[in-house]
Amino acid sequence: MTLIVDCPNCKKQVIWNQDSKFRPFCSERCRLIDLGDWAEENHKISQPMQKDVVVSEEMLDALEAEFVQHNKFFVEPE
Repeated sequence: MTLIVDCPNCKKQVIWNQDSKFRPFCSERCRLIDLGDWAEENHKISQPMQKDVVVSEEMLDALEAEFVQHNKFFVEPE
């Protein structure tokens, strides 16, 4: 099964495999734009780290499902 993702910067579809050198980005340009946005603090982690919380597999699965649902980052091939 081939996984296709949208480039986080320009939304162009990218095949996720070893040949996709800049995955999840479509190109070096999009990768550098994203890096610049992090450097300029345009992207931020929304919540502070919680030190005393034990993370279970169920919690990770729920977080992953929520992320995929809200971000539409991963796209199943048709």
